[in-house]
Amino acid sequence: MQKSLISDIKLDTPHNSIGSNTILTLNLNFNLSGLIREIFSQKNWERAYDKHDNAFRLTVILDVKVGGKSIDKIKFIRKAVLFWTRNPKLSYRVWISIIKDETPHYPLTIEEAKSLLFEVTKTIELQSNNLAMGENEIKIDIKVSWGRHIYTEPVELHAQTQTIKVNKT
Repeated sequence: MQKSLISDIKLDTPHNSIGSNTILTLNLNFNLSGLIREIFSQKNWERAYDKHDNAFRLTVILDVKVGGKSIDKIKFIRKAVLFWTRNPKLSYRVWISIIKDETPHYPLTIEEAKSLLFEVTKTIELQSNNLAMGENEIKIDIKVSWGRHIYTEPVELHAQTQTIKVNKT
C-alpha cells in the first residue's frame, strides 16, 4: 500500500555566521508526495463536490530548534476549495482554487494545483538573540496533517530537516 510522505526536504541559510542584533534567514523547502498527491485528482474533486465535501485543509506546523531546544513554532494553513466553473479555458465542471499565504490562486492545470498545494517554500527569520555565542546547530521538525475526506483518511506526517550550523560572533 502506498503512503503519503514529506520528501525533498532542504534547509539552508545564506549566512555561515552572524553578529549580534542581526536576523538569521532560513530557507525551508519540502514536498508532499506519494498517495495524497496521486489521489488529489480532478475525478476525486468532482466526486467530493457532489457529496458537498468542497474544501481540503492542510495544516503545517514547523518547530524551529537550536541545539535541541525549541525556539519558534510556526503554523500555517493551505486550503483547496472546490467550485462549479464555467471557465472556457477549463474542460471540467468542478475546479479548484488554492489558498496559499492567504492569497487565492486559480491554477489552469491539475499539476499546477498540486504544485501550489503540496510544494512548500518558507522563509523563516530568527533574531540572533535566540542563538548562543559560538556554533549553533539548527534543525526544524515538520508536521503536516489533514482531515477525512471522500478520497482520503485523516493523516499526520512527521519529518525533520538536516542540521545546519551557524556561528554567532
